[in-house]
Amino acid sequence: MPYAASALRLGFAAALLAGACTLAHAQTTAVAAPTPPTTVAPPDFRAQFKDSIVKLPDPSDLTIRGTIYVPTYSRVYGATAGDRKLQFSTTLRIDNTSATKPLVIERIEYYETSGELVQSYLTEPLALRPFGTIEIVIPAEDERGGPAANFIVNWAGSGPIAEPMVEAVMIGSQDNTSFSFVSPGRTVRTVGRSAWPQFRFRF
Repeated sequence: MPYAASALRLGFAAALLAGACTLAHAQTTAVAAPTPPTTVAPPDFRAQFKDSIVKLPDPSDLTIRGTIYVPTYSRVYGATAGDRKLQFSTTLRIDNTSATKPLVIERIEYYETSGELVQSYLTEPLALRPFGTIEIVIPAEDERGGPAANFIVNWAGSGPIAEPMVEAVMIGSQDNTSFSFVSPGRTVRTVGRSAWPQFRFRF
């Protein structure tokens, strides 16, 4: 009988020890489990430039549209092989150059070097008041665009209207020296003749 009681006590102690080990292992596994990455949305530039934004005009009044391509540079290499690369922040600026009419911005998209979309900055169109301006900033540490990124901006207006000004400003520094340059936007135009035959009729 004493032997049975002793064996019972030993079995109970072993069960307690096994339970404690299992609990400790579960807690360790839970702590060691990696947390899923979080996606941080870019700051809403519209809040900073709310005074430049006005009510959208009637869509039926938008009789002219255009697309502007803006090349940007997140880094630039030195002239020789041993030179270090310079990291740059990028500021995209969009100006309504009309003195009397609102400018509607329908699309602002940021593309990386190989042409993949990195960020879309509009979920719906916005209108800039006459001479109004907005800016979007890509910090130097944001390398998603690669060395040769670009912006595409689609705009619309009630023609005739002055074309908007769209450009990017790159700023960087190295060894107590600052560097900056401007990359102007280019209007996207289709060139060359159509492959389809052209027919002209005279009456």
